[in-house]
Amino acid sequence: MRFRLFRIVIPAYPAFNIYSGVARRTTALGPIYVATVASKLAGWTVEVIDENNYRRPGPKDASGRPDHNLLQQVRPADVVGFYGGLTSTAPRLYELASFYRSRGVVTIGGGQHFIGENIREGLDNGLDYVVIGEGEETIGELLGALKADSVPDNVAGIAFVRDGRVVETAPRPPLTDFDKVPVPDFSLIKYARLKLYPISWVRGCGMNCEFCTVKGEARCPAPEYVMEQVASIVERWQAGHVFMVDDLFGQNRSAALRLCGLLERYRKAIGVRLNITIQIRLDKARDTELLQAMRRAGIHSVAIGYETPIAEELEAMNKKVRPEEMLALTQKFHRAGFLIHGMFIFGYPLPPQIQLSIPVEERVARFREFIKKARIDTVQIVLPVPLPGTEMTRRLAAQGRIFPKEIVGWEYYDGNFPLFQPDPPLTPEKMQEGIRKITGRFYRFRHVFMVIANILIFPSIMFSLHNIKWGWRKWYRAWRNELLRVAGWVILRKWTSELGKGGFSGKLTRAKEQLPPQEPSPSGSGPYN
Repeated sequence: MRFRLFRIVIPAYPAFNIYSGVARRTTALGPIYVATVASKLAGWTVEVIDENNYRRPGPKDASGRPDHNLLQQVRPADVVGFYGGLTSTAPRLYELASFYRSRGVVTIGGGQHFIGENIREGLDNGLDYVVIGEGEETIGELLGALKADSVPDNVAGIAFVRDGRVVETAPRPPLTDFDKVPVPDFSLIKYARLKLYPISWVRGCGMNCEFCTVKGEARCPAPEYVMEQVASIVERWQAGHVFMVDDLFGQNRSAALRLCGLLERYRKAIGVRLNITIQIRLDKARDTELLQAMRRAGIHSVAIGYETPIAEELEAMNKKVRPEEMLALTQKFHRAGFLIHGMFIFGYPLPPQIQLSIPVEERVARFREFIKKARIDTVQIVLPVPLPGTEMTRRLAAQGRIFPKEIVGWEYYDGNFPLFQPDPPLTPEKMQEGIRKITGRFYRFRHVFMVIANILIFPSIMFSLHNIKWGWRKWYRAWRNELLRVAGWVILRKWTSELGKGGFSGKLTRAKEQLPPQEPSPSGSGPYN
């Protein structure tokens, strides 16, 4: 029996993407799930090429990216799938899809980018099929149809072109039977080196934030399934650093406590030291029992979406929390011993019924003051991104505020570039300048001296303490944070250098000229209605 090769490609970030450094240490989890399912199918062999984490001895082209021409010569793929979970990688995805289709390879795309009109866009740019929604069940049926050379009309959850028009098959219900989904097999990634292993638990989210693409009722397997993921990567790959990619740890309190208990017992049984990072809502700080269980489980870092420290914006977002409450809740996480990564959105566009006029200088000052008072260990400040399919995108599009894609393309959709005309008195240029001022003050070269100082004082601190464990944690936190601030400074410098080569400033000028004139609001207090 001839085995057919199914290759999944995770497209590279644009050259100026600020997250490229992190991507070199990890990988996207969705493609690994799909690849693992496909690897169980009779007659198929599977490999994953992550262009963001691609090392020797993988063949490379002149730009240092994977040489797909040579890859196809060495191991010809019959079908190639492309991960479209990140909108900023869409141009690279289309480039590769067109390359493979021109060589007679069947191409499949999937991920959150493919929704609405983007489905047709993908099919017009090198894709033969688009998987709509979750892909674990769909990929098995679609590959089966392709192997049998049959028309995939009965495969739910896909789209393709027939006689010049897009055909969408019946929608596939969200996955609920997680027993069908095998534990992700990271051995399927070729030429990669992982240091941070992603795991998953919750799918969907009931919060329905208007700027987010994750929708639908939250669904999750039993805690034992998560435990199997952890055990797999620890025992097969000796992994110590784990990142849970979901946003809702602790929403199901009883299940979270049970998972923490499983992790604690596992750590003690095999003597492994785990360093787990999770994403969690700020209000979970009120649950002392949960925080203590998380610490015993090996969860050391929490990523929290603060969004903004500006009270008026919090109210507009329906966050139901005030800045002073956020500070108090943050201190609870600190006292429990967690490292905190704070995630913020700068310059959020408010609904037309809410008028807020804050100069950019004051906005920057409020962000800086909050971050300092909260003693957040690391920060991520992004601009609002009108991602495909979100309510915020529909609102901005209806107002004619989003910059034309033919000028400011998908490659800029990563949170570091202004993509629409913001609320006055902000301008696109001031929005981008604002996040650079905040992050530029937080991540600075001068922290290299504090790194050196912390190394020099380490012996005197450790040998003068009665509680060595407490002293280590206190020293490590300071040393780690200073080191990360230096690393952040390096990343920002490189990003700024690459940005200058991309000519974004000129594109922004042309994009603003293409927007239609904005009508004044009925109250006369703002330019948008």
